[in-house]
Amino acid sequence: MTPLPPERLAAIVARHDIVTATLSAGSADSDSFVQLSRELSDLDPVVAAIAVYKAAADNLAGIEALIDEPGSDPEMRAFAADEKPEAEKALEEAHRALQLMLLPKDAADEKSAILEIRAGTGGDEAALFAGDLFRMYAKYAELKGWKVEVISESEGTVGGYREVVAEVKGRGVFAKLKFESGAHRVQRVPETETQGRIHTSAATVAVLPEAEDVDITVNDADLKIDTMRAQGAGGQHVNKTESAIRVTHLPTGIVVFVQEERSQHKNRARAMSLLKAKLYDAERTAKDSARAADRKAQVGSGDRSERIRTYNFPQARVTDHRINLTLYRLEEVMAGTALEEILDALMSEHQAELLAAEGMS
Repeated sequence: MTPLPPERLAAIVARHDIVTATLSAGSADSDSFVQLSRELSDLDPVVAAIAVYKAAADNLAGIEALIDEPGSDPEMRAFAADEKPEAEKALEEAHRALQLMLLPKDAADEKSAILEIRAGTGGDEAALFAGDLFRMYAKYAELKGWKVEVISESEGTVGGYREVVAEVKGRGVFAKLKFESGAHRVQRVPETETQGRIHTSAATVAVLPEAEDVDITVNDADLKIDTMRAQGAGGQHVNKTESAIRVTHLPTGIVVFVQEERSQHKNRARAMSLLKAKLYDAERTAKDSARAADRKAQVGSGDRSERIRTYNFPQARVTDHRINLTLYRLEEVMAGTALEEILDALMSEHQAELLAAEGMS
């Protein structure tokens, strides 16, 4: 095991004590209170893991001291020798758990997320596949107890979506879904295919952390807001009410359009939420050029030659090409029930890379 630096562990415990005392004193203003509460929420499990690690280390040290003591009772030494393997295993597990907690954290991991799915190459079949992906994530979100709200959607001509954007609300959503960003490819026989030929289509997924007011500030002077009638089949409401909102962020050129609600006020609120998420993601990306290159490489253009995952319906197979993981449980993955296995594998690979980068592997 790579030794964990005691000075770093001591500094974490000391910071935990300071934050706890500051919050207990009630001297923090509202903004500081929010930030400190979040910090305490992050520190609590780490401090608990440090306590478990130290207790395991002390226990093993006591056992080894008893074994090495020539004058100790032979029966006690034999008992200690029997206990040593279990103590070593407990320390190793505590060490690994604490090691993972000490890895650099993505500040956005605990946030809700904005999920964007767009049909790529493949025409109507790509739109149908985009709809399948959206339902997969919606079912997975339901299993996790998250809430999904559609912000905007553009339906395909025979079903599915040309584009759908939704909020996925819940704690830790971004941490779970962030590796889904990229090009997803499907191989199957379309219902309209009379010759039984397998077609390949694609859709792109982007997952952005949802921004909060404390994360990003938008200046009203930087916004151009247009109202218009909602588009598509919608009866009299579509024809008479200018409830759709288009917001343009002038400094960046980012444009968002929302028309899902009948209320202009609600559409504006959703548009601002989506804009803040895009600005927040752009700010995070700008701070990390490597992440920017990775995201561009992942999302790509939606071309079927670029992909992070392939869904092969004839073989009931799902393959994630980044980690060479293949599951022959396509139906369970599309139902959301087996998606967790893929997401956990991606997270484990990410953690292994971080451990190697930190010299802790």
